[in-house]
Amino acid sequence: MRHLKAHRKLGRPAEHRISMLRNLATSLINSRDDRIVTTLPKAKELRPFIEKAITLSRRAVSLEGNGSEATGVHLRRQAASFFHAGNHGRATTTRRGQIPPPRSAGVSALHRLFDELGERFKDRPGGYTRIIKMGRRSGDGAELAIIELVDNAREKEAQSSARKRTRGSGKKKTTDSKVAESEDGEKKDGATE
Repeated sequence: MRHLKAHRKLGRPAEHRISMLRNLATSLINSRDDRIVTTLPKAKELRPFIEKAITLSRRAVSLEGNGSEATGVHLRRQAASFFHAGNHGRATTTRRGQIPPPRSAGVSALHRLFDELGERFKDRPGGYTRIIKMGRRSGDGAELAIIELVDNAREKEAQSSARKRTRGSGKKKTTDSKVAESEDGEKKDGATE
């Protein structure tokens, strides 16, 4: 029995499981749409994993300007443990005509986490991700889910378009009601005469 066991094993040894969660976290942070599709148990395991990293970036953003650069560097290094380090043996000098390998996705994820996402979630006390169930995969019947970051560009665009629609319909209602009132006023005027 697995009573009081906090995390899912996902059918993998510990090193493989942590590496997989790091890859999923990197993919989620670097994704263009701020969302990835994975299985439901993986998404449920990824949620607390990625939210801890986002919380570290939030704390670093709140410390900016207080003269605590050392604490900010410490938080950045702590958050780096949630992503793969990447390119340890990156050559500084290469042979003539060769391009040095680019920095890994983990490094770019760390930059995006602290530069963009820390600012975005600065005032949010928690709950940075959302899991949406998609149904079952046709091949093996595994439950699929979308895990996405909240307050993304797509969501903000939908909210602004909804506001525009409600404003537009409100204006139409007021103009329609004014027209109806004026027509009623004319009918009343016509009826009294």
